[in-house]
Amino acid sequence: MEQRTEEILSPYRTFSRAEWAALREDAPMTLTQEEVTRLRSLHDRLDIKEVEDIYLTLSRLLSLYVAATQRLFRAQERFLGTEDVKMPYIIGVAGSVAVGKSTTARVLQALLARWPNVPKVDLVTTDGFLFPNVILEREGLMEKKGFPESYDLPALLRFLNEVKAGKRPARAPIYSHLIYDVVPNQWVEVDRPDILIVEGLNVLQTGRLPKDGKAIPFVSDFFDFSVYIDADEEVLKAWYIDRFLTLRGTSFRDPKSYFHRYSSLSDTEAIETATSIWERINLLNLHENILPTRQRADLILKKGESHLVEEVALRRL
Repeated sequence: MEQRTEEILSPYRTFSRAEWAALREDAPMTLTQEEVTRLRSLHDRLDIKEVEDIYLTLSRLLSLYVAATQRLFRAQERFLGTEDVKMPYIIGVAGSVAVGKSTTARVLQALLARWPNVPKVDLVTTDGFLFPNVILEREGLMEKKGFPESYDLPALLRFLNEVKAGKRPARAPIYSHLIYDVVPNQWVEVDRPDILIVEGLNVLQTGRLPKDGKAIPFVSDFFDFSVYIDADEEVLKAWYIDRFLTLRGTSFRDPKSYFHRYSSLSDTEAIETATSIWERINLLNLHENILPTRQRADLILKKGESHLVEEVALRRL
């Protein structure tokens, strides 16, 4: 009885994997297996079945949402008697380290860009808005990299405001995972996309509200739709360690890699190091900043140990 009451009062409608997949209806599959393989991250186990069951259904839902937003925009124009530049539809993708945000964002970008009207879909990660390492080191924040305080929030908010305002082009800094730092004087340009996907750890974070009631913007204020990718803590830890071991034998071997010193670790040493980093930094960030934002998302994708989405929760309108 208590569980039934919680379901009734919940702001979300929850679907099993099979129930969600059935909502795809006749949405055509537009990606090949080879394309799906290229889109997934190193440690993900995404296959074409997962895209069909989960992400193609989400793409169909988003097509309806975008169309409805465009109708609302035109209705407001008629009401105000204005001819504003059409604002892009912005989708936020949030979740823990190692949960698969990058793969989800890339798959959504590929699917959305292949709608019949061929919209322009851009993708930006908030990594580029991290403060450079020299600033993080000076401020004693290297152990807090990925926490809200490690980002240049005013720069990120300016970028999103420029995108919404139709500035041509808006520029976002580029981050290199090889050197573990923002790349100086390099940018990705976003030029009036129809859809922009913004992926990052803390994109749904709000922070403290001002006691004087003044308006302060949050990153999520610019989102038209948001996705949170969820998994149990022990599963996330296992995925993080697995990814660390994989990187030890791949990109960490590059002498230019910030983590090159880890490439010579034994299996035991690598697992101990990855576990320490996870518990000292990533788990703390998850508890303090990321997980508390889960209930702010419009859609929650709950993954199981196999990396497959097992449950979908959609916020009620």
